[in-house]
Amino acid sequence: MAAVVLAAAVRARILQVSSKVNSIWYSASSFSSSSVPTVKLFIDGKFVESKSDKWIDIHNPATNEVIGRVPQATKAEMDAAVASCKRAFPAWADTSVLSRQQVLLRYQQLIKENLKEIARLITLEQGKTLADAEGDVFRGLQVVEHACSVTSLMLGETMPSITKDMDLYSYRLPLGVCAGIAPFNFPAMIPLWMFPMAMVCGNTFLMKPSERVPGATMLLAKLLQDSGAPVGTLNIIHGQHEDEKIEA
Repeated sequence: MAAVVLAAAVRARILQVSSKVNSIWYSASSFSSSSVPTVKLFIDGKFVESKSDKWIDIHNPATNEVIGRVPQATKAEMDAAVASCKRAFPAWADTSVLSRQQVLLRYQQLIKENLKEIARLITLEQGKTLADAEGDVFRGLQVVEHACSVTSLMLGETMPSITKDMDLYSYRLPLGVCAGIAPFNFPAMIPLWMFPMAMVCGNTFLMKPSERVPGATMLLAKLLQDSGAPVGTLNIIHGQHEDEKIEA
């Protein structure tokens, strides 16, 4: 009886902390006695269900209950995410620095407004205290705020008359499609170290959060979308490394 009450309390808590991400992550309609919600991919500006037949359980460390499942994204899904980044890159790279800065300014404000919501997802999936989880988000937010100073960070250099009849100019230009794989220990901070800096400089980004704690990154993706980031500038896939078979 106690176990049933505890399970019901956990489900209620999941629904409480997920009010802003129902369509992305913990959906109320997903709960039944025999099913748990699944995490979606974020490809080409849409949160989509994976077609994978391999799923990884996500556990609430406080109860060890399975609270969700994350897909092992297929190669086709990974290729689609990369293709989306490639399509978005030329236009995003040509977008003015000031316009990219405006997206990040709106983004840092939305993170501030939703900081406690992100922290609760971290606590639910990873087990940090709420205070530690809020610190996790805050450390990442500091990098986003730093990215907002891109107008000075992207300045090039000049040196006139470096030699006879020759001047030297240097420019900071976007590289292209970037990618990052985040560990489980800082679910918000480390992804926020990655894609905001890359994107504000004109790159597009493919993110793979830890399969153990994907919720914070998914909410951060939704907030970035709400900030006006163009379709394809950020894509998210899920999965884990393949187990190596060792033969004796």
